[in-house]
Amino acid sequence: MLPTKTIAQQTQLKEPVLRAHLSYLADDLLEGRGTGQRGGDLAARYLATQAQIIGLQSLSKNSHLPYLHQVSIQGSKNLSTSSIQFEAAGGIFSPQIGPEVLVGSSNGKEAVDFTAPVVFVGYGIKSLEENWDDYKNVDLRGKVVVMMVNDPQPTPAEPNRFGGAAMTYYGRWTYKFEEAARQGVAGVLLIHTDASASYGWNVPQTSFTRERFSLAGGGNSLEGWWAEHSIKPYLQQRGIDLDALRAKAEQRDFTPIDLNFQVTVHLRSQVRRVQQFNVAGAVLGTDPKLREEAVIYSSHWDHLGKIEEAGKPVQIWNGAVDNATGAAALLAMAEYAVKHPAKRTQIFLWPAAEEQGLIGSLAYTKNPPWPLAKTIADLNLDSMNFVAKTKDIGVAGSERSTLYASAKKAAKAMKLKIAKSVPDLGGAYYRADHFNFARAGVPAFNVGSAVFSGDGYFDFEHNHDAAELKMKHFKQDYHTVRDRYDPSWDLSGMLQQAEFTLRLGYLLANDAKVPKWKKGDPYGEIKR
Repeated sequence: MLPTKTIAQQTQLKEPVLRAHLSYLADDLLEGRGTGQRGGDLAARYLATQAQIIGLQSLSKNSHLPYLHQVSIQGSKNLSTSSIQFEAAGGIFSPQIGPEVLVGSSNGKEAVDFTAPVVFVGYGIKSLEENWDDYKNVDLRGKVVVMMVNDPQPTPAEPNRFGGAAMTYYGRWTYKFEEAARQGVAGVLLIHTDASASYGWNVPQTSFTRERFSLAGGGNSLEGWWAEHSIKPYLQQRGIDLDALRAKAEQRDFTPIDLNFQVTVHLRSQVRRVQQFNVAGAVLGTDPKLREEAVIYSSHWDHLGKIEEAGKPVQIWNGAVDNATGAAALLAMAEYAVKHPAKRTQIFLWPAAEEQGLIGSLAYTKNPPWPLAKTIADLNLDSMNFVAKTKDIGVAGSERSTLYASAKKAAKAMKLKIAKSVPDLGGAYYRADHFNFARAGVPAFNVGSAVFSGDGYFDFEHNHDAAELKMKHFKQDYHTVRDRYDPSWDLSGMLQQAEFTLRLGYLLANDAKVPKWKKGDPYGEIKR
């Protein structure tokens, strides 16, 4: 392990380098770095070019596309000719697509037509470690399942089930769709409430009115959301109490409930195949044995791109904070690492299509250019601190493994405190690219983001109240066209966060030991 003095010498990142990359990646010229758009292609090409200039080693087997790793994606946009209606003995109900229900498909087909019974499956969870199964081996093939988002809630008898107050991956909409597909259902509708989803109806509504992306192959014929203000009165007319269904779903012995009505779905989608690229380069290790193992630093390059609608001005969603900051930081970190190799190999990875459901990092773990069995950790950067320098650093998620102890050492070397831990109510651990490494068995976490830190903010070094107010204001700009680069930004906090991440990476890359998951963590049971 490196002594503290050596650690302090390992990171001297240059602010002008970081700022130059950030201002370019967030510029209108790159049109918001959208998946399947010209701006996204430009961003990937820029990163690959910079990786070559810096001197990273390419991990690509294609000599014509050094540093670029192809990700095959399918895009699907729901057309206005789509329809959905529910039919029971009392008549037909046709909810409005948009205000009441959202529908789409991820199976890559332009036309989907079927009629199917509707079944309530509680939370739609099947978990060995939690001894929980909402499906109970009921054959649901050919049926549409309706379910709640979030997790079963803690009880006095089981205060820590499903993470207690925090959300687990089982509570995320991505898991719900994945498990439904494994069950072979005809389709799945998630019941939306602001509280259970941790965001308003406008969030999925925005997603489902635009092109949605997924890895090519597989998927559900129907995926969507049903707003509580629509489903609750409809069930009540059928003599079904939604709140009573919810209460039953909190019980471990819950079994699927036939709702005694059927749904007829006609989906028409505009479908296309898109080739995107992860960008990756390496600094090979110096130790003849340890160089076979690698530490990954990751940060996605994409954002929401350019949106053109008839009769409306063109909108560019620049994604300056999310995530031109992280992509730029990795370039600055890589430039330093090339000149200061560690014992183990260090890989710098810019995944594609994170905003579309962590697609690029998922593709990486499915076909890794460096064996996952020889990958000891992933340190991810996303939406970095653009406000000011802090007295502490966020390491939420590192406590699941020995990465927490290493993070404390790196923080101590920089005279930083570890930021106060807060419950992960929104499931933040499962919403960034490191998570795909975690569920592939690699210890991983998202390092130090001050943008979203539960219900609190970090301890800013100077003018704390003003800095905290600036961070609060950004929450209103997150995932809007207002997330734009401002040349007046103080990047000292971003530089600090990047330096901490690189110091931590050096600690791991030079230590004789490798990070381990804490006993009992489900991702520690995964064999790579």
